[in-house]
Amino acid sequence: MKTGLHPEYTESKIVCSCGNEWVTRSTQAAIKVDVCNMCHPFFTGEQRIIDTAGRVERFRRRYNKPAE
Repeated sequence: MKTGLHPEYTESKIVCSCGNEWVTRSTQAAIKVDVCNMCHPFFTGEQRIIDTAGRVERFRRRYNKPAE
């Protein structure tokens, strides 16, 4: 096996935009991420529909089938 082929695998500090930090191992010394499990809507339970200009309501009116 060739020597010096693979990059150095060391401890890495991951920093989220919400301020959450943790340490893991990576080939990079520091990694910055936009979302993590502490601020992502799926994990926090704050999942909601963002209605822009009434598009959701317009969709529901258009495709609402009459009760038979």
